[in-house]
Amino acid sequence: MGRKAGHLALGIGKASGATLTVIPEEFRERPVKLHRLLDLLIGTIIKRLNSGRADGVVVLAEGLVEILDPQDLGGLEHVERDEHGHLRLAEVDIGGLLRREATKGMKALGLSISIVSKTIGYELRCADPIPYDIEYTRDLGYCAAQYLLDGGTAAMVSIQDGRFTPIPFKQMVDPATGRAKVRMVDIGSQSYQIARQYMIRLTDGDFNDPAVLGRCAALAGLSPEAFRNRFANVG
Repeated sequence: MGRKAGHLALGIGKASGATLTVIPEEFRERPVKLHRLLDLLIGTIIKRLNSGRADGVVVLAEGLVEILDPQDLGGLEHVERDEHGHLRLAEVDIGGLLRREATKGMKALGLSISIVSKTIGYELRCADPIPYDIEYTRDLGYCAAQYLLDGGTAAMVSIQDGRFTPIPFKQMVDPATGRAKVRMVDIGSQSYQIARQYMIRLTDGDFNDPAVLGRCAALAGLSPEAFRNRFANVG
């Protein structure tokens, strides 16, 4: 869930302490080559192995499908689209694709890792609400009903700074497309930077530390220089 923006995936990954969360917003250059995403995943696995752990969880936003190079996805342009022209993401098994290719890539480096892919969809939407969800939606519902009774219309209900604030639809619609604007994750925000601090990714510090670089390169069966050339710019 989260066709274009990575808010939901990032929130899930951050709250659950996932090893790595990957969202579309972190890739400025489009389309993204599949090998770049694969090297990001493989680099994380190698760094995790270097810390003595052979387990981990990666959260992938479904919107990644739409920014990957279609040629790398075996003719993605032929995948069925909905009435709005969007790719039917359910038709693209991105988890299975990345599992197969990452396993193949690890094997080429002499590493045998078991990877399991799991698409989380309706079971997440159907999860029981927590007390905050119940309280918040009750407030929204009350305010929405009162807004209509008072003659209000054509607005989205919101609570801002503890007060009901209607947001007119006309402020939310992109005049060029006639559709609601999508608020993307601000990767320059403090919240995103905090999320990054809890992820396992290869960083400049790893490449600038000869001991860490040497151990990671040895795990991959590469020279330190070859390891740097392949993985230094993926994250």
